[in-house]
Amino acid sequence: MAKKASTVFVCNSCGYESSKWLGKCPSCGEWNSFVEEKAITVTGSSKDKNKPKTEVVKLNEVVKRETFRIKTDVAELDRVLGGGFVTGSLTLLRW
Repeated sequence: MAKKASTVFVCNSCGYESSKWLGKCPSCGEWNSFVEEKAITVTGSSKDKNKPKTEVVKLNEVVKRETFRIKTDVAELDRVLGGGFVTGSLTLLRW
């Protein structure tokens, strides 16, 4: 694991962190509250090893799976949703 030392600016009032010095904190609104601190970032952590492997699949090789859909009895809404709401999914509607 490689460690890289860098500089970070932290607000004394609220703890907001920024990569550069700011006159006014965007989080709490205090003026001249940033102080420079050394930050150590760790790259190549062991978390990368636990990630599942992914592979590229060509679009024409994707297998379509049928899912159960809940009809709304509103033809246009069902059409936009691809046949209705998918069970277990979340759909945000804005009127």
